[in-house]
Amino acid sequence: MTLFESALVLTTLLRSLVAGFLFAFAVVVMPGIRGLNDREFIRAFQAMDGVIQNNQPIFMLVWVGSFLALIAVTIMGVGQLSGAWRWLLMVAALANVLGVHWPTIATNIPLNKRLHALNVEALDASSLSAARARFEPRWNRWNAVRTLVSAVIAALLMVLLVGR
Repeated sequence: MTLFESALVLTTLLRSLVAGFLFAFAVVVMPGIRGLNDREFIRAFQAMDGVIQNNQPIFMLVWVGSFLALIAVTIMGVGQLSGAWRWLLMVAALANVLGVHWPTIATNIPLNKRLHALNVEALDASSLSAARARFEPRWNRWNAVRTLVSAVIAALLMVLLVGR
């Protein structure tokens, strides 16, 4: 197995883990906490997001590693691949930047930080409801985008692994 092939396998694994993480939030975590009252919902999300904001090492390795690995394998692939295979890899890398990492940086992280900063014990029911209303629909919408794009990227990488 060449260095490029090994890097492609690792990248596909990491991107698939990211897609699975986002998918789990979309279909299990967020629907699971949807039924909580506003105070409990915010507390639950704060607790989960706190793990990420505290730079949980495995999460950070997979999330950041998947980004860096895809950039590296794309650079390597420019010299190793040709035609449609090269384009497929470049589309996957561009989709990763624009459809996963940009929404994360521009939307999901700022929403997470605003929600994380709330002192739920100090807020009344109306304030909690308003905070949740500003957070939940927009966060879920952009997470659905990230999930779909991540799944497509993982599929493109799998096609590249078996097809080239």
